[in-house]
Parts: sequence; C-alpha cells; structure tokens
Amino acid sequence: MSRTDLDLAVEWAAAEGWNPGLADAGCFHATDPEGFLMAFGAGEPVASISVVRYAGGFAFLGFYIVRPELRGRGYGLRLWRAGMARLDGSTVGLDGVVGQQANYARSGFTLAHRNIRYGGVARLDAPSDRRLTNMGPDLVPAVAAYDRRFFAAPRGSFLQCWLRPEQRMGVGPDRDRRDPGLWRRP
Repeated sequence: MSRTDLDLAVEWAAAEGWNPGLADAGCFHATDPEGFLMAFGAGEPVASISVVRYAGGFAFLGFYIVRPELRGRGYGLRLWRAGMARLDGSTVGLDGVVGQQANYARSGFTLAHRNIRYGGVARLDAPSDRRLTNMGPDLVPAVAAYDRRFFAAPRGSFLQCWLRPEQRMGVGPDRDRRDPGLWRRP
C-alpha cells in the first residue's frame, strides 16, 4: 500500500465510524512500511488491511476494510489470507469489531480482552503542576521502557514517532524538579 493508499484507508475507517488516532497511521507505517496491503479490482482500491510486524514475533492486524458496495465478492477474504500469510509464525493481536468476533474465531483467534469504548471531545487545559514536564524526545526512552512492561514486543521506533510533540501532547514527571515539600521519605 502506498502512503496515498494508506490515507484512503484512513478515510474508509472514518466512514465506518472508527476513530483512528491523529497521525497514528504514519507511525504504524514507519514501524513496518511493508505491513499495509491494498486489494485492487479493475485498477481501483477495493480493500485494505494492516499487518504490522514488531520484533520478537508479535504482529498487529487492523484496517481490515472492504468498500461497502463491493463486500461479499471475495476481495476481503483474499486480502485477509494474504495478510495472515505475511504474519505466519507470529503471535497476532487485533482490535476487533464485536460483530465480527465469530469470523475471528473461525480464523483461530481467541478473545483476550474486552474493550469498552467512549467518545467525546476533551476540553481542558494542560496540567500546570510544576512537578510535570511536557513530553519530549528525551522522555521517549523512559516511556518505551514502561511500555515494554505491558506490550507484547518492543516498539521504540513506533513510540519515537507517536510521541512527537507536534502530534501529541503528553506530560510526565520532571525528575529534575524535586520539591522538598512534595518529595519526602516516610
């Protein structure tokens, strides 16, 4: 899938009511540029899937979309099989659509966690606590180390992209600014 095709897949996802994060696709693409597949029919894009591989034998599947007017013609199934072949030998995670869980089970997936999703627009000011600092490139190694405790594979390159200050706003503890009144031993 080209970057232009990926942007189209992001549009398809939004039309499905999915909410891919701002600039997330670019970070996943940077992690595994070969991990995005597009099916074509009569020279036109008809289906998409992302099959991003991480180090250590873990992969994540997403963006599995067939244009609504072309569903039921086999494009999606052929693309699914191509994506799964690319991930052969990997442990594969996916964030599934509830209505497709039976299909995932037929493909060998088992439910690992239940998702509850909420939506809305956050309207709040950035924290003003002086013990916090804005997330910047200097904090990425610490975030990657923390993330490694919970994610199935190292993903430093993804986090390096995903945590860029021009794309996200994040805060963390400022280890250089210790307030004696707030940092005390019991």
